[in-house]
Amino acid sequence: MAKHAEDSADTRPAFLTKTAELAVAGLFFLVGAIVIFDSVRLGAGWADDGPQPGYFPFYLGVIICISSVINALRSLPLSGPRNRAFVERGQLRLVLAVLVPSGVFVGLVGWLGIYVSAILYIALFMRWLGKYDWWKLTAVAFGVSISFYLIFEIWFKVPLPKGPLEALLGLD
Repeated sequence: MAKHAEDSADTRPAFLTKTAELAVAGLFFLVGAIVIFDSVRLGAGWADDGPQPGYFPFYLGVIICISSVINALRSLPLSGPRNRAFVERGQLRLVLAVLVPSGVFVGLVGWLGIYVSAILYIALFMRWLGKYDWWKLTAVAFGVSISFYLIFEIWFKVPLPKGPLEALLGLD
């Protein structure tokens, strides 16, 4: 009985299509407004020698803002069967299970460097989602990071972000 209740909770809408359309339109409007604001700061006019640095971005920002307002207005009348579930709770949970750790990984790269962050990220995913044994996830996580170091740093001579551990080991 509890499994059935959990299944029905997972199939309930996390949010509806209208909500998603309005949220995306609002997000794009914000991006367009930021582009317009910064373009004006740079100079969005026409100078004696041609367009200023913000001239073309300014008009792109205006187009983005106008398009997002049109999309928002088109989504307002959505109701009834046309305003169906955009994503179900179970589906959203699966997306967030990948998105949140990925965001944490990106944030950690600035503090720990890419190699240590990659070890933690790979190990977390292998253990949490794959239920692999500790020895396997350790071998794969360290193997991938060591391979990346050899390929990028040694072979291609492309430095990747390093953290305090790499500095301690003299690898920076």
